[in-house]
Amino acid sequence: MFFCYILYIFDYYQNTALLEKQSEFFTEQLTSKGFVTPEQHNDIKEYRQLGIFSLNSELLFFVYLSILLFTSGVGIFVYKNIDSIGHLAILTANFILMLVCFYFSFRKSKGFSKEEVLFDNPMYDYLVLTGSILACIFVGYIQYQYVVFGKDYGLVSLFSAVLCFGVAYYFDNKSVLSIAITALATFIGITITPQSLLQNEIYSNPYLSYSGLALGALLMLWMEYSVNQNFKKHFHIIYATFALNLVCICCIAGLLEKYWFVFVSLMAAAIYYFYKLSYQNHSTFIFVISLLYGYIGINIFLGRVIGLLSIGDLVSFLIFCSPFYIIGSIVLFIKLVQKFNKEKHASIQ
Repeated sequence: MFFCYILYIFDYYQNTALLEKQSEFFTEQLTSKGFVTPEQHNDIKEYRQLGIFSLNSELLFFVYLSILLFTSGVGIFVYKNIDSIGHLAILTANFILMLVCFYFSFRKSKGFSKEEVLFDNPMYDYLVLTGSILACIFVGYIQYQYVVFGKDYGLVSLFSAVLCFGVAYYFDNKSVLSIAITALATFIGITITPQSLLQNEIYSNPYLSYSGLALGALLMLWMEYSVNQNFKKHFHIIYATFALNLVCICCIAGLLEKYWFVFVSLMAAAIYYFYKLSYQNHSTFIFVISLLYGYIGINIFLGRVIGLLSIGDLVSFLIFCSPFYIIGSIVLFIKLVQKFNKEKHASIQ
């Protein structure tokens, strides 16, 4: 979820820079066609030179961070005082806070729509996010204490996913959507954290690789359907981000297995798909991450091929060439990103 918000900030600044250049371009066009007088054009240029900018995104980021800290504090408080305060008191306080958040959110909501719907005040988006996190804490606490879903704790994740999907689509909230997808991944057993990657959990369990590929493919299909049917199509960046990471990480895990050659074509198809998607949506983030995953996949593939060949005499030569290979890869990566940004700017203009 935090990762998706960082993605939002990154895309925001990218789009802001593009909009500024686009605005200057259209101003010049309007001036050349006589719709804007030279005096008005000079006034516009003087206003832009003042360097006035908005702190809206920075302030909202701190609001988002405060919500994460608040909900984390609630979880820690519950954990440390679970015996002294009492279960019913904790559940009641959590439930009341959750109801307050959703009460004001429903009051200010414009209702469900297939198109993008925004609150008049963006603070209510964060109120929806707070209520959703508190709802997940409430459901998890009930299961832990009273075992309402039986011994299958995966049902808690599934229930949280369904709840957050409903909230995300009704209130048009991307942050809650990221919670829903994360909960759905947790339901099938995937928890991709830095610790799990370092401990080689996903790579040592083929079931997780296949489950991740299935979930990633499902997210891609739903994304394409939503865009084609114009059903909350602005959610596509969230689905694309999760699908890209799920599919590529699981393909990399597959390249380390016995039947690695099967995953070569899957990895190539996935990289090509997201490469084209980055151009369609002018997303620098998707483009860069696709290149990085593709580079990792190519290196694993080359390592596999070298392992199958008897080239013991060439090992020293390959080691000697490796620094040049790395430097060349970095240079090529920079040139590809620069080319993408140039084409991105040209297409928008």
